[in-house]
Amino acid sequence: MKKNGFRIRLLASTVLISCLASTAAMAADAPMSPLMKQLNSGNWLSQQEAHSLSDELYYQDAIQTYIATLPLMNTIGLRDGSEAAFGSGYNVLPIWKQRMDSRAVVPTPNGDVIYSMSYLDLKKTGPLVVKAPANVIGMFTDFFQQTITDVGAIGPDRARGGLYLLLPPDYEGPIPQGYYAFKSSTNNVFLFFRTIMAKGDGKPDPAPAVKNAETTRIYPLWDVEKDVKPMKFPDASGKRVTMMYPVDNDYWMKLKEFVEYEPLTAIPAETRSALLSIGIVKGKPFNPTEAQQALLKKAVETAPRMILARRQMGRDDQRQLYYKDRQWENSWAGATAEWMQFGTLDKNQRAAFFQIAYSSASAMVMHTTGAGSKYPYTSHDKDGKFLEGGNSYKLHLPANPPADLFWAVTAYNITDGTMPETDQLLPSTNGYYDIPKNKDGSIDLWFGPSKPDGVADNAFIKTIAGRNFLVALRLYGTGDGFYDQTWIPDDLVQVSK
Repeated sequence: MKKNGFRIRLLASTVLISCLASTAAMAADAPMSPLMKQLNSGNWLSQQEAHSLSDELYYQDAIQTYIATLPLMNTIGLRDGSEAAFGSGYNVLPIWKQRMDSRAVVPTPNGDVIYSMSYLDLKKTGPLVVKAPANVIGMFTDFFQQTITDVGAIGPDRARGGLYLLLPPDYEGPIPQGYYAFKSSTNNVFLFFRTIMAKGDGKPDPAPAVKNAETTRIYPLWDVEKDVKPMKFPDASGKRVTMMYPVDNDYWMKLKEFVEYEPLTAIPAETRSALLSIGIVKGKPFNPTEAQQALLKKAVETAPRMILARRQMGRDDQRQLYYKDRQWENSWAGATAEWMQFGTLDKNQRAAFFQIAYSSASAMVMHTTGAGSKYPYTSHDKDGKFLEGGNSYKLHLPANPPADLFWAVTAYNITDGTMPETDQLLPSTNGYYDIPKNKDGSIDLWFGPSKPDGVADNAFIKTIAGRNFLVALRLYGTGDGFYDQTWIPDDLVQVSK
């Protein structure tokens, strides 16, 4: 019996093995689509590979979310830093009354105009009226830095000043006459005004620009006069204030707070999609696992390096260059203020901009003679080498820069657009100064760790050895000579090591 039982089991095993072999042969011979062949012959992946690839996709989604939301976080950083230092409220308008210098940790600040910046919350106040000064260069943007409207020469007031009415995204009430009325896509609104200094005794005089900025008035549309809070204009000059976005996992938590505060449709559809991919959804908890938190941390540290790398490598199409034979670049790469190229959003160029700058408006991109502004910048010298703060450079500007209002030149750190902080404090110069001119009316400006002998103080910008920098040339009230390129700035030339 035992021998027969053994023979039966042996026979059954042989039949089973034969069947399995036959089945395997049939599976191997069965037709498969190209995708089945590519994906593990129609079978699930190993658990280890599936886990690894799923984590990689979450990480890549976090990278793309960072790139998509950098304009928003840029503004949130400005707001949080400002309100921590100067207070909040519709009636609080910080003004850098003695010009913004390197003690303000802000992306590419312009110390050659007087800045007024505040952060309005239409969810708290309802519709707000802003009395804008005459001759301001400014804008209102939503918190994604999409322009609600320009203010000033390019805005509807045409530099005469006027009453702007800002409406919340869900507003459906009546709109009174007499206002320049605009609806914001977000409850949070960024107010950014620049007023122009006067020319003093061989240097700029900020007093008239401050006085003009202080004529700004902001009040809720439906409040009676006795209930309107008086304006406060804290002097932000000389204050050490950091107005940058987080560089750790607070980045994601700030995003979640914003998503919860704003209407669903305040977030652009493509951005909502990116947020969804990492678990940030309005009305739902955001509780990333420990592993996901590690991936989010990796993304918030790696994404800015990727953006920096793209900026460093430049564009294949070279459309960012202003000139065929110069190093000067266009931050918008020849696109619109909305970062559209050929009708398509260029999200990488947008991220490159908001890593080092803020505020994008039509007036910065349109070819408007005598009214707009242009900001060519360079991070290379004439030979194509990166500018390095331990070297000395000369920048030659031809006579009569095409700027009806004024021109300015400023040095910035390449990583975040902040000003290099040295004992000079303000690494900038402008046309308000009595800068020595050459016989033909041109001027020479100098950059380096120490001022060359015989160079005027106002013709020298101090840099930091061992650190790369970029140089921005601002032309306010840009003239036709810039557009038709009959006036072209020289490249920076290294004069010593």
